Amino acid sequence: MSDPAAESSRVKKFRGQRGWSQAELARRAGVSRAAVSAIEIHRLIPSVSAALKLAACLECTVEQLFGAVPNAQAKEWAWLPMTQQSRFWQAEVAGRLLIYPCEETAAGEVAHDGIAARDPIAGDEREFSNGSSLQTLVVAGCDPAASLLAAEYARQTGLRMLVVRRSSGRALQLLKAGRVHVAGVHLSAAAGQHGNAEIVGREMNEPTMLLRLAQWEEGVAFVANVKAATLQNLLQRRVRWIGREAGSGARQCLDELLPARKQPLRIAPDHRSVATALSNGWADAGVCVRLVSEEAGLRFLSVRIENYDLCFLKSAEPNPRIQALVRVVRSPEYRRLLSELPGYSVADAGQLQPADLPQKAIAQKTPGKIR
Repeated sequence: MSDPAAESSRVKKFRGQRGWSQAELARRAGVSRAAVSAIEIHRLIPSVSAALKLAACLECTVEQLFGAVPNAQAKEWAWLPMTQQSRFWQAEVAGRLLIYPCEETAAGEVAHDGIAARDPIAGDEREFSNGSSLQTLVVAGCDPAASLLAAEYARQTGLRMLVVRRSSGRALQLLKAGRVHVAGVHLSAAAGQHGNAEIVGREMNEPTMLLRLAQWEEGVAFVANVKAATLQNLLQRRVRWIGREAGSGARQCLDELLPARKQPLRIAPDHRSVATALSNGWADAGVCVRLVSEEAGLRFLSVRIENYDLCFLKSAEPNPRIQALVRVVRSPEYRRLLSELPGYSVADAGQLQPADLPQKAIAQKTPGKIR
């Protein structure tokens, strides 16, 4: 990885190609003219934020402009890989360069950035990387339609979105630990009138913003040979249930439906896994969203309408990748795609609100943890 200071004269080259003065570049990028001058004469290594602003203004990548990630610490695993040799992605999160073991994403197989391997004799790790860490947004969540967002994000912005499948509770934990940029949550049923904002405000240590992605219909999917016209009929029948993972909004729903019963032995990690379990005869009924139930040809009984929000730290709001996310969620193209999905509503899509609790609610609530 090259020295950012040694490469910073590229800023002058890119600026000159456009015929801009230092003052004009500073104005367009939202940085000081003194900073531009200091960067060009190797007296200042730009912050990640400044590097992103300059690269966006000059229509190039940070790596093209500086040859390295400014001020990034040594690479560290976001979470440990399961094998000695692992393909990985890389992304900058809050000034840290993190590497992520490749896994199945909501968008299917995503090309890896490199390979990390531990030599069994020497014991050293060898990394091979060609990824652009500052062009990647990492999202953790359980939206079964997240592939549409990832594709539209790439099409509209030229940036990459990685969507790792995690429950709402787990996604919030990763956001809190600084391991992802965005967490998707639908935990409003446990929070009463203040919805996801109350849960997020209670769990996070610093100001957090919620971006409304959609409202969706959650309920019980079940196989055709189970005869039930109403939810009450279904709950009275002896059926094999597929469980949901702890910390998920669907687990909250299942606990409300089956308060006196033992948790099912088989647990599904996400909505689509519920439909797969039912389609393969491993269970008769389970909680998921209407979309995956209809796609699998299952019967469905609605339980409630939920808000699905994307959460990010308020301090990250100026980040160009976050700003791009907001633009895409608000775009007519994406809203149209989402509105055509069964059980999805985009009436409030794109709305931003802080996750801060109202003072009255703070006084009345005792801080708790998501299970």
